[in-house]
Amino acid sequence: MENQCQNGTETLLKVSTLNCIDLSNPDIHQSVSLLKQACLDCGFFYLINHGISQEFMDEVFGQSKSFFELPLNEKMKVLRNEKHRGYTPVLDELLDPDNQVHVGDYKEGYYIGVEVPEDDPEAEKPFYGPNVWPEDGLLPGWRQTMEKFHHQALEVAKAVARIIALALGLEVDFFDKPEMLGKPIATLRLLHYGGQVSDPSKGLYGAGAHSDYGLITLLATDDVMGLQICKDKDAKPQIWEYVAPVKGAFIVNLGDMLERWSNCIFKSTLHRVLGNGQERYSIAYFVEPSHDCLVECLPTCKSENNPPKFPPIYCATYLSQRYKDTHAELSVYEKHQT
Repeated sequence: MENQCQNGTETLLKVSTLNCIDLSNPDIHQSVSLLKQACLDCGFFYLINHGISQEFMDEVFGQSKSFFELPLNEKMKVLRNEKHRGYTPVLDELLDPDNQVHVGDYKEGYYIGVEVPEDDPEAEKPFYGPNVWPEDGLLPGWRQTMEKFHHQALEVAKAVARIIALALGLEVDFFDKPEMLGKPIATLRLLHYGGQVSDPSKGLYGAGAHSDYGLITLLATDDVMGLQICKDKDAKPQIWEYVAPVKGAFIVNLGDMLERWSNCIFKSTLHRVLGNGQERYSIAYFVEPSHDCLVECLPTCKSENNPPKFPPIYCATYLSQRYKDTHAELSVYEKHQT
């Protein structure tokens, strides 16, 4: 696996250089140091030896492709609901309205959250509830594959969160509390970019420039280049660098809630996807704390000279507003469901 990271770095010399965290490394101090440097620098890093086999990753990508190859009328039968579960069509999401000029992202997706039965009182809360699944006979084994990956990815995310806690001077289990990752809003999102060519000068993107909303995101990609990051969002002009895919690795980035928690010490970095005419598949796993978690400046990240920059806010309140700002109203799809 060491060669894997070195090979990735060789590729990245032409684009962006990211630190590589090895979850199997017994030297936790080295991992904390590498992660802390990455979080201070750009908020992105590679994660290897994470415990999810390449064979299973290939199966997840294969099942994802099988869904997106279905006819549109079949996919629209599992259109996302108000709990953000299910299919999101091309142009459904508009991540960068200032630059996308009334045209959304040229990607389609599928949201899968933590399964909460409909009769559970928790299902009344935003982002909690049962998932939406394709018919069993349509894609055999599809649901089982996605539920297994969801479970495994959450364990990976918890392991990363423990290293982040140490990097912030907190107890190692800080993010393991019930109100945080004990009952998380963890969302698996399958993504498919159909091969359109992006043109920033015309406001056309695979995914517009944005930062993620929550704690961290784990991203697995195929071997098609497309992801770009901007390490300094205030620079004029902004400088965008590609992030090269590394076989078997997750690309991990920090979300806005972690930036709020850390009082902007750790970065939630702008990123986007440019299409180059090739189809591209990726799998994002968004990890947010529980619905009732109050996100407020950590005690290790504030001082008399560095007071909190953001007021406290509940996770569900913050997420609900961000999703509302970036997704089409469900009413626009009514004509497709009659």
